[in-house]
Amino acid sequence: MADHIAGLAQEAVSQHLTDRQRREIEAQKRTIADYAALEEQRRTLFDRASSTARIGIWQCNLSDNSLIWTNGVYDLFEIPRNSAVTRELTLTLYTEKSRREMEAARSKAVADCTDFSVDCEIITTTGKRRWMRITGAVESRDGVAHRIFGMKQDITEEKLTADRIRYLAEFDVMTGLANRSLFQARLMRLDEGRESIGTMLLIDLDGFKQVNDTYGHALGDECLKEAAQRLVASCGGAELVARIGGDEFAVLLGADVSAAESEALAAHIVSMIGRPFVRGDHRLTLGASVGVAQYRGGSSESLFQQADIALYAAKAAGRSTSRTFAADAAGSHEDSGHPQRKTGRL
Repeated sequence: MADHIAGLAQEAVSQHLTDRQRREIEAQKRTIADYAALEEQRRTLFDRASSTARIGIWQCNLSDNSLIWTNGVYDLFEIPRNSAVTRELTLTLYTEKSRREMEAARSKAVADCTDFSVDCEIITTTGKRRWMRITGAVESRDGVAHRIFGMKQDITEEKLTADRIRYLAEFDVMTGLANRSLFQARLMRLDEGRESIGTMLLIDLDGFKQVNDTYGHALGDECLKEAAQRLVASCGGAELVARIGGDEFAVLLGADVSAAESEALAAHIVSMIGRPFVRGDHRLTLGASVGVAQYRGGSSESLFQQADIALYAAKAAGRSTSRTFAADAAGSHEDSGHPQRKTGRL
């Protein structure tokens, strides 16, 4: 009887332990399932957030340059997700300039075991041009770099917006020429010794007010655009061609342009602007007065004043001509547009 009771007790204990183990195993399975579900949910949320922000995570093992990408990086380059990628392949998708800049930043970071960040232009596998911001952190062991990991973010829209803002700040929307702000910035660089300018030309359109008053601003704007195009065509080697006022333009030439070449260019501008403007049934004639000043040191303000003096001398000489400021005691100027005119004195 005692043995029978002991056997029953042992069986009961064994069953209890078995049931408890089963319950614990089932609880562990539920925990693992819940954890897996949570991890999957987290991955899904991360992928969605990364997709919205156009961000991907990347890793490169320096021992063999093998890559690990998240979906965001594949999508950025327009490469099928989870396909095999190599560093050699991705480098071919960078523009040459961006590839050089990225490689230089990466090499320095690897050598110093530091971080880097660089904006690069790429051409995707489907031929689309995109800008991305690469950030990388170099992981080292005993002072030796062995892994790089970081993010790649699509900043194409940001780049286009920034370029548009910069364009509006520095260029004239109507003519596409540099505006007065950029013109003054270049003169400021001259004063700071960071710009090499040899000659300044100031150009005023003659007869433009009459065109506006007679035919309206729409046709006047067309004349401004045409004048700007002719000016650009005439000044192919100029440092800067700018619209600095309503019908006022400026040209900056490099230090390697001689005085004779500057005067010849002024005469050519007068000739080009003087050709008839044909718009629809209208055949209009404008002119250009040009003032030329050679930079011989001093401030940009003095250079501008000298070109302005020469410009007004050209207007006083009958317009549709050019004058060059001469830095002698009398301040003489010469007519380079019409040789038959006598040299005047300012």
